[in-house]
Amino acid sequence: MGSPLSGIDHMARQFWKVDGEEGTYLMLDSDIEPGMTDAKGLDPGKIQELFKGERVVVDSISSIILSHGIETALRCLIAGKDLVTASNANIMFTCYADLHSPLETIKLMRTSDIFIELKEVIFMNEIERQLAVHKMRKGAVPRRLIPFLITEKGIELSTTSRVV
Repeated sequence: MGSPLSGIDHMARQFWKVDGEEGTYLMLDSDIEPGMTDAKGLDPGKIQELFKGERVVVDSISSIILSHGIETALRCLIAGKDLVTASNANIMFTCYADLHSPLETIKLMRTSDIFIELKEVIFMNEIERQLAVHKMRKGAVPRRLIPFLITEKGIELSTTSRVV
């Protein structure tokens, strides 16, 4: 989850293209880039038929919620989880922050295996971007925010910490 300027699209592309190998990128709400699948206007019940490969990106579940409602989006998310679990794959659903009701966000968080939020914090004249891992099924979550940079290659976690 993140704002449109948080780097969430870079993170999704980075997840999609690992070591030069592409998975399936289903684009519902933006321009289609080479290798992506145009999923605009597809019935969410049919989208999971396109979940192929070891890495699948659905950009974004926010579009499904806005067009078809939270229950339809949750069914799509669960169907995606079931399909990729059976094939030992991974799936990423992008979601835009502050667009949905608190109840819809809670339902997404509870249904997801991992929930990551990209945040932007402004310190005077500097923008600091932070990654928060809110949930990891069967795992402990970090107890702090992880600073990151947006580079031409994607999201790069910062290796230094701020000393206060």
